Parts: sequence; structure tokens; C-alpha cells
Amino acid sequence: MAQIMLKGNPVNTVGELPKIGDELKDFTLVTNKLIRTHLADYKGTKLVLNIFPSLDTPTCAASVRQFNKLASEMVNTKVLCISRDLPFAQARFCGAEGLENVITLSDYETGEFGYDYGLEIIDGPLKGLHSRVVIIADENRKIIYTEQVADIVNEPNYEAALNALK
Repeated sequence: MAQIMLKGNPVNTVGELPKIGDELKDFTLVTNKLIRTHLADYKGTKLVLNIFPSLDTPTCAASVRQFNKLASEMVNTKVLCISRDLPFAQARFCGAEGLENVITLSDYETGEFGYDYGLEIIDGPLKGLHSRVVIIADENRKIIYTEQVADIVNEPNYEAALNALK
């Protein structure tokens, strides 16, 4: 279990993040077109997993916008923005914002992704949602960077994440 903060108040997650050097665990998530997708669907590309509680918060929305901007400059890299938001809300947000360089994926059906990756919040007002996490993997699914943001209201360290891709 990891302890993080929500506006300075402690909350806990179900486990610990995968370690650098580990291989990404398989997942089944839902696209904003209601299509189930799996890790294997992104074979041969670097992956930035931008994981957050909900697009309906300013910090989460800002992270998706920032990764959308940065993704346009990355070679052979896909940015997967993962939350428990419904796929309809994800599609609406990206459409309204004109975001075309990120892929939104939902863990609404089972929550297994959040549980398997150790980042589901297990207490406090955001119980059941994902904590704010960035995980980066190379083309072979080997994890090369992780960050679990200490306080959910803060944005991730974009510069450190991008440096991991170089």
C-alpha cells in the first residue's frame, strides 16, 4: 500500500506501482468508441501511461492537454490517458478540447487496471478512482519510468517523464 495526499490529507492506494525494469502487465480497457483494447494492441511503440482520477478536475484535464501537446513531438510513442471516466465523457472532453495526439482509455467496467497496477485509491473521497501516476515503457514493454504524484492535486513532472523517453 502506498500513501499519497489529497489536498494535504493522507489517502492510500491498494498497492505499490510496478518497478522500473518490470514488464507492463496486460490490460483490457475501453476506448472512447466503446472498443476493448489490450496492451498487445500497442506492440512496438513506446507507451506513456498518463493515469488520473477524472477528466472532470482541472489538474487531470491539464495533464491530458500537456501530454497531448508533448505527444505530437514524440517519435514511435503513444500516450494513453487512463481513468475510470465513462468513454462518452472522455470522447466529449477530447472533442471539445481538440485533442488528437492522445488516446483516452477507460477502466470503468471492472477497475482491474487500477487494482493490477497498485494505484486504485482505497479510502477517502476519491475511493475507487485511480491515483495520479505516469508510467513509461519502452517498445518491449519494459518500464523505464514511474511517478506517483505525492498530492493528487499536483501535476506530474512532465520534464522527468520526457527525459525517460530519450
